[in-house]
Amino acid sequence: MIYNTAVDILLEQFKYPKGLKEYEYRPGFAIRGLHYDILKGLLMKIDAFHYIQMGTVYRGLEAVPDEEVMAMYHGTHHVPLHQVSGFYGKGPTVKQYMDVFSLPEMTLLAVANDYFLKNDIEFDPVHLYKDITDAVSLVHIKGFMYKWIIENPKEHILRGEETFAVLKHLVNHGKKLFLITNSPFSFVDKGMSYMIGEDWRYLFDVVIVQADKPHFFNEAIKPFRQLDENGDLQWDKISKLQKGQIYKQGNLVDFLRLTGWRGSKVLYFGDHLYSDLADLMLRHGWRTGAIVPELKAETEIVNTEQYTQALTWLQALTGLLERMQTHRDPEAQDVLRDWMSERHELRAFTKNLFNPQFGSIFRTCHNPTYFSRRLCRFSDVYMSSISCLLNYDPSFTFYPRRTPLQHEAPLWMDQLCTGCMKTPFLEEMAHIR
Repeated sequence: MIYNTAVDILLEQFKYPKGLKEYEYRPGFAIRGLHYDILKGLLMKIDAFHYIQMGTVYRGLEAVPDEEVMAMYHGTHHVPLHQVSGFYGKGPTVKQYMDVFSLPEMTLLAVANDYFLKNDIEFDPVHLYKDITDAVSLVHIKGFMYKWIIENPKEHILRGEETFAVLKHLVNHGKKLFLITNSPFSFVDKGMSYMIGEDWRYLFDVVIVQADKPHFFNEAIKPFRQLDENGDLQWDKISKLQKGQIYKQGNLVDFLRLTGWRGSKVLYFGDHLYSDLADLMLRHGWRTGAIVPELKAETEIVNTEQYTQALTWLQALTGLLERMQTHRDPEAQDVLRDWMSERHELRAFTKNLFNPQFGSIFRTCHNPTYFSRRLCRFSDVYMSSISCLLNYDPSFTFYPRRTPLQHEAPLWMDQLCTGCMKTPFLEEMAHIR
């Protein structure tokens, strides 16, 4: 719906060609965490070390040959640090798309590029990027998404019962809960009432709407304002944050002063690594939990027999190549070339199990993705849904796992006993720090 509405805006307000309407939305085309080279009009996946994963570079809806990619990036597939996304995912020429709502924007960028290229229409990639970004922004600014969800919550809101169960579970164990959202009160009230009930706000000790994250976390400018029962703004000075009341805007400095909640005693959940979690982790020392819905589908693939067998043989082939490459006779070189070819095929096969265009959101062929790097940096734990917490008592401690370094032998029990770790939580939730 975001995609279709943005296309309509491009046609009606930006006067784009009507041929764009011929393209239907492709829900399985893009994945989260991709980078877009604004100057070149390329959508791609980059690993944690700023290297492009070959075979995942798309101009429009068509893959770009590896040789052409190398030529465009001066004989390498490395993207320089100064071009790659900055702290909030926006670099000078390369932007990273981090949230679920960016999927239609990436698809529209690919579709628009594809249309102009196939119809031999000259265009400026920078202006195209700006127009599409503006069109998608208008979808959100004009409140279309809020309207769609409020009109049909059953169609759009998932796991409502599980959300209520988690919140009730935490409250019953004496935890204090707070909600900080950028959404307006009317939308939050409708959605939470649908999931939890009319008295939803009494599960929370503090509720803050239209918070303007991430500015809420790093700018002590906007004061808190209280809303009445109808959602109308009150102008009284806020000296304390009361349970059952609704507050608007505000800032983290005042939030900490009024609540006294600080540091590692706080665990804050969010689904956007930059606007939700980054500042809290790096500047304020809160514990953070990332909600990554894609984790459920990816762990299901990882647990399949075909993936396990392919990955095992891929690792074995890599080990053979590493050990046997010193043999230089012609017969040995023929065998090594066969192994290299088979390894290349296995890498493509395992990638395509996740997404034919871009593979897994968590890793390239062997390295973590840039998305994974940010995920590990900004979150203590990550999971597919907050309902994963229902598998554990609130007093449960998640101990950091010791991951062997490159020069250490992998002798830890986690590695030796991975076959027996098959709880629902471990299939959908990963502990990092």
